Amino acid sequence: MKHLIVVDNPKKWTLNIPNVDVISAKSYLSDTSYSAMRNVKVFNLCRSYRYQSLGYYVSLLASARGHKPVPNILAIQDLKSQAIIRIASSELDSLIQKSLKPIQGNTFTLSIYFGKNLAKRHNQLSQRLFAQFQAPLLRAEFIKKDSVWILRSLQPIASNDVPDDHKPFVSDMAGEFFNKRTINRPKKETRYDLAILVNPDEDLPPSDEKAIRKFIKAAELLDFYTERITKEDISRINEFDALFIRETTSVNHHTYRMARRAAAEGLIVIDDPESILTCTNKVYLAELLTKNRVPVPDTVILNRDNIKEPPKTLGFPLILKQPDSSFSQGVLKVDSMEEYITETDNLFEKSDLLIAQKFIPTPFDWRIGILNGTPLYACRYHMARKHWQIYERTGDGKTHEGNADTIPVDAVPSQVLKNALKAAQLIGDGLYGVDLKEIDGDAFVIEVNDNPNIDSGIEDEYLKDDLYEAIMKEILRRIELKKEKRTS
Repeated sequence: MKHLIVVDNPKKWTLNIPNVDVISAKSYLSDTSYSAMRNVKVFNLCRSYRYQSLGYYVSLLASARGHKPVPNILAIQDLKSQAIIRIASSELDSLIQKSLKPIQGNTFTLSIYFGKNLAKRHNQLSQRLFAQFQAPLLRAEFIKKDSVWILRSLQPIASNDVPDDHKPFVSDMAGEFFNKRTINRPKKETRYDLAILVNPDEDLPPSDEKAIRKFIKAAELLDFYTERITKEDISRINEFDALFIRETTSVNHHTYRMARRAAAEGLIVIDDPESILTCTNKVYLAELLTKNRVPVPDTVILNRDNIKEPPKTLGFPLILKQPDSSFSQGVLKVDSMEEYITETDNLFEKSDLLIAQKFIPTPFDWRIGILNGTPLYACRYHMARKHWQIYERTGDGKTHEGNADTIPVDAVPSQVLKNALKAAQLIGDGLYGVDLKEIDGDAFVIEVNDNPNIDSGIEDEYLKDDLYEAIMKEILRRIELKKEKRTS
């Protein structure tokens, strides 16, 4: 990928960054040779990103040309939004307090150069702010109120406003930044770039190591350059054409922010932020499925005012769920009124709404994997030994799970497949795992999962490598469809 640095006036550019072209904003906007370029990343270092200024149009037209602008229009708007800055201040609060604790006085200015600061103790905070707001040269203003540091404002730094004694450091950080982005690039040109989001420290990731390697192999056979990324790489997301999430998702989490930013950058995202929003909240799912007459276990959306209803209508035992539960966590079976009162009190501390459902005991749950409305695989997840759930977490911190077996999709009972497809269609065209319980010929949808498990030797037991290839082919199809629409 070619790198361009765009500034107001290259004659005033005083930083030394090898192998990177420095051009004027006017040239980038008016010279047709730049608009015709492909596979370009544009670093916008103009003095102002004000609406309809040259700096604003550099990032706007870079996106229209299929280039990768840093910052992009989304990041530029975020820099102007006090609401977004307050959210960032809140999310980074512990890091802000730790980084600025030694600072005397009630104000502090942090200069961030490609994610770094001259004082190494501020580097972690600098990297987090750079990852979120993307501007290569950034000035963060902090104030102290009641002994607590608060992020007050963020502004881009024009290249000619960098203090002279900072310029050698800025040049070094810029050189380091650009070199990092070429060190692992493939020798041959590939059609598209795919990022796979993983968390190396996750205990129960959606895909195990062997499955990740199979995804990479399938992608490379389709001429993708493929790279594993982590949450620390959010500032690099616009280097890629697609993002495939293989880390457990949640709304109040970096996975959602990564998906949202990737989608705003124009990447193909599986799974997309809308799917994460809908699938990770069981209150929404319960309402959606019920309204559209998808069979579900008898369900009550529970609040403090109707707390007496579920024991009367559902009986005991019944199931309680907090809205964002996953991997059997936050899902409880209660057997008595005393236990019910205790557990609802605990769960209401985390959410104003809960789910109560009729308990349906089955030896296994169905999982139908669906992509773009097409079933890919079918698994039966058996309950953990002598337990009512697939996963059992014991007091010693260990997790036990039941066995699983995978069968051909055409061998799935018709009602199971029909209800799974109907439920997935209500969410979107992403990659979903629909969980169902089958009893006496009826199939009840328990939930729809975005980002479902695909582990080697389980979900791929029947299709083998064809499963990974099918998912990569769908990502490729979406990229090329988007490319066609852009050029037509």
